[in-house]
Amino acid sequence: MSKNKNILVVNGPNLNLLGSRQNDIYGNLGLGEINQNLIDLGKTLNVTLEFFQSNHEGLIIDKLQSAKTNSTHGMLINLGAFTHTSIAIYDTLLAIDLPFVEVHLSNIFAREKFRHASYISRIAIGVITGFGPKSYVYGLMALSDHIQKA
Repeated sequence: MSKNKNILVVNGPNLNLLGSRQNDIYGNLGLGEINQNLIDLGKTLNVTLEFFQSNHEGLIIDKLQSAKTNSTHGMLINLGAFTHTSIAIYDTLLAIDLPFVEVHLSNIFAREKFRHASYISRIAIGVITGFGPKSYVYGLMALSDHIQKA
């Protein structure tokens, strides 16, 4: 049996409020429930997950930088609003050069025009958007497949 791969799951601002904010857009599951679903799936995929959520750009950058040196094989990332605003996180992702999948609960292309642009999509191995909590599931499956082959 192959050794588990380590995946960092990063969630940006306001995702800690899932389940209690704009349920018509983001669904009824809280972030803890989404994470538990990923843990359950991770066991079948031979991946070990670490979860991180912050409302602060600098803390996200620090966490991403530490991923380069702590045996992280890939990342599942939902930056929330930082997707559309943070060149600093984009630069960090370039610097650490780890594979990642960008995920979004809502279809960012069916929402306000400013949400259509993502700074990080062009450097992600893939983008999954619009499937609610399943976006994380599909993203983890794709990322696991990618890093297991590497």
